[in-house]
Amino acid sequence: HGDNPSCGDEVDLYVRFGQDESIEEVKFSGQGCAISQAAASMMTGKVRGRPKAVVERLVEDFRRVVTGDGQPADPEALGELQLLEGVQKFPQRVKCAMLAWRALQQAMTEHAKQ
Repeated sequence: HGDNPSCGDEVDLYVRFGQDESIEEVKFSGQGCAISQAAASMMTGKVRGRPKAVVERLVEDFRRVVTGDGQPADPEALGELQLLEGVQKFPQRVKCAMLAWRALQQAMTEHAKQ
């Protein structure tokens, strides 16, 4: 679960991991601004079926794109996610774009503890 109390955005992420630690399935439900919902939807399509190491790189590359904090290591891997680059001009919206990604990081961390 991820939420942004300052604006009311929420996302519940459902992740099923494979035996090889890949993300077999990922779905979300939530409510909030168009940025948070679009980023969550785009994220699910991008990470589904990918190995954990690839997903970790995608998370970091996406963060770099929306914060303007350096260049992504693999821009081509991000694909359409780069369309959210303009969010960096509105720092309060970076949290919206990152909400589902942070929930995914939390899910991966929790899964690793099991």
